[in-house]
Amino acid sequence: MSMSRASSGSTATEKFPDMPELNLTTPMPPLPHNTSSVSAPSAVPPRAPSDRRVHYVPNVDTSAPPEGASHMSPLSPASGIRRRNTRSNTFRTLEEFEDFESQPGWRPGAEPGIDPLKPDGGQDITPDLHAECQITVVDFSQDNLQIREMYNEELIDFVKEPQPSWVKCRWINVNGLSWDVIQALGQYKDLHRLAIEDTMNTRNRTKADWYANHAFIILTCQKLVRLIEDDSSDDESDDDGGSVKSNNSHSSIRSISRKLSRWFTRKKIEHPTAASVLESGTRPTPTTGHSFTHQPTGFSDVFNPNTLCTLQRFHASPNSTRTEYMEKHSTLASRGLAVMAEQVAMFVTSDNTVIAFFEQSADDVEKPILSRLGSPTTILRQSCDASMVAQAIIDAIIDMAIPVTACYIDVVGDLELDVLTHPTIQHTKNLYIIVSEVNKMFSLLNPIQTLVNALRDHKTKLTQEEVPKQLQNPLGGVIISPMTCTYLGDVYDHCILITENLTQIKESANHMIDLIFNTIATSQNESIKQLTNVTILFLPLTFLTGYFGQNFTYFSPIEGSVTYFWYIAVPVAIVTYLVVMREAIYEHLVRFFQRRHILGIRKRRKENIAQAKVNRRLNPRKTF
Repeated sequence: MSMSRASSGSTATEKFPDMPELNLTTPMPPLPHNTSSVSAPSAVPPRAPSDRRVHYVPNVDTSAPPEGASHMSPLSPASGIRRRNTRSNTFRTLEEFEDFESQPGWRPGAEPGIDPLKPDGGQDITPDLHAECQITVVDFSQDNLQIREMYNEELIDFVKEPQPSWVKCRWINVNGLSWDVIQALGQYKDLHRLAIEDTMNTRNRTKADWYANHAFIILTCQKLVRLIEDDSSDDESDDDGGSVKSNNSHSSIRSISRKLSRWFTRKKIEHPTAASVLESGTRPTPTTGHSFTHQPTGFSDVFNPNTLCTLQRFHASPNSTRTEYMEKHSTLASRGLAVMAEQVAMFVTSDNTVIAFFEQSADDVEKPILSRLGSPTTILRQSCDASMVAQAIIDAIIDMAIPVTACYIDVVGDLELDVLTHPTIQHTKNLYIIVSEVNKMFSLLNPIQTLVNALRDHKTKLTQEEVPKQLQNPLGGVIISPMTCTYLGDVYDHCILITENLTQIKESANHMIDLIFNTIATSQNESIKQLTNVTILFLPLTFLTGYFGQNFTYFSPIEGSVTYFWYIAVPVAIVTYLVVMREAIYEHLVRFFQRRHILGIRKRRKENIAQAKVNRRLNPRKTF
C-alpha cells in the first residue's frame, strides 16, 4: 500500500526526507469516526491475541481525520508530527578543552596512546616535551659493574649498540622527561603506547599494568626539602667596584633587619613557598634569596627548582588562588620546609631490564641503590634480578616519605602545646591546612599498598633456584621472583607504618580543632556567667537607686543620712541573689562536700599504704 508523503491541505513548508514504509499494529478503542489501520509488517511475527498491547504514537492526533485524508499515514506531516527545529541558543558543546585539561592537544575520541615508532607519536600534535635529562645506565653481573652517565643524544646512540654478553641485568635511570629520550627507550624495548602516554602524562593514579613483554608501574614520590637563605644573589647585585667591606656591611645590615623583623613579629621568618618560588605549570621567576638544598651528581643544570611541584600543587584543582593560599599559610613554610611530590614511572621488561623515569628526584633514589650495587656481597648484586631492582626503587621511594611524617608529627606536637596553653582561632586554620596536606599524602601513599600486593600476586611459579636461568629469556615474560615477593613484604610494612602515622596525625589534628572550639566556648560561657552574677548582685541596688531618685514632693528618708539606703539595699541584694542563684549555690555545696569526701578517702588510703610499708620493713617475712 502506498502512503502519501505530503498532504495538499498541510501548511508545512519544510520538506521531509524519504521514510521507509511502516505498518503499525495499533489496536485502538472503538471511536465514532473512521481511523486508518495498517497490518503488521511481514518481518515481524504477529503477537498472540493475549499479548497484544495498545501502543500510542506521541503527538499523533487520534481524532477523526478530515475528509479526503482517511488514508493518511500517522507519520505524515499533516498528521501532527513536526521535526523539532534545532535550538542553537540552548547549549553548545565545549571545544576549548585546553583550558580544562593539562594534556596539550588532548581531545575526546583521540587515538589512545603515543606510538614511539612515529616522529609525532601518532598524534595530531607532536609531543612538546623536551628537557636535558640526566641518564644513568647501570650494567652489572655478580662479578662486574659498569656505570655510565649520559645526556639525551648519547642515550639515543647508546641504545643502538648491542648489550654486552657479560651483562646480566641493566638499569636505566632517567632524571627528567623528554620526548626524544622516551621515544628512544620505547623503540629500544618495544614499550606499549599506552604506557608511554601515561609516562608523559604526570596526572596518573598509582597502578601496575602488565603487557606482553614488560610490566609498567606508576607511583608517587614524596620527599621533604628545605628552603635555605641565599645571599649570593644580593652580593652579586652590588657594583663590581665596591669593596668587600661594603658588601659585608650590607649583609650585616640585612641580617640585623631580619632579626628585628623576627623580634617584632614574634615568629619565624616566612620563607617564600612554592606559591612564589615553585610553579609546576607556569614556571615563575625564582625569588631572590632562597633556594632548595640538593645533592647533585655532576649535573647541576638538571635540578630546576621552578619545575618542582609541592604537595598542594600535585594533582590539584585548576583553582590556583586556593593552592597559593594553602602553600603560603602552611605550617611547614614558616619553618623553611616544603613537601615535594612527583610521579615515578617504571618499566620491568622480560629481558631483565629496569627503566625508571623521574621528574627531579632520581639522584635521591639512585645514590643508596648504587651504594648497594657497589658491594659484590649484597643481595641486590648477587641476585642480578630486575624485579629486585624495582623493589629497591619502590622501597627507597617509600622510605623518603618517612621524614615527611616525622616532620608533621613534630609540627602537630608543637601546636598541641600551644592549644593546651593558649588556644586561638588561628590554630584551627593551621590544623585545617595540616589535615588537608595529610589527606593528600594519605591518598598518594595508600594506593601503593595495593600496588605492592599486585606485584606479589604475580609471583612466578618457578623456584628461586630456577629463576636465574629464566631472567633473560624474552619469551618467559616478566618474572617476579620469590625473593622479590619476600622483600616486597618489608615495603608493605613500611607503607602500613606511614599510613598509620598519617591517620594518627589527622585524628590528633581533628581532636585539637574540637578542643579549641570547646575551650573557647567554655571561656565565653564562664565570662557570661560572671557578668550574670554581677548583674544579679546590682539588680536590687539599681532598683532602689531608681526608687530613691524619684522626684517626691516630700520624702523624709532622702533628707537624712545615706546609711538608710544601705540598710535597705544590702539585705535586699543578698536575699535577691540567694533566691535567684539558689540552684547554683546548692549544686556548688553538693560538689564541695563530695570532693571533700573523695579527698578524705584518698588521704586515708595513702596513710594505710604508708603504714603497710612501715610494717613490712619492721617485720620482714621470708619468701621461698
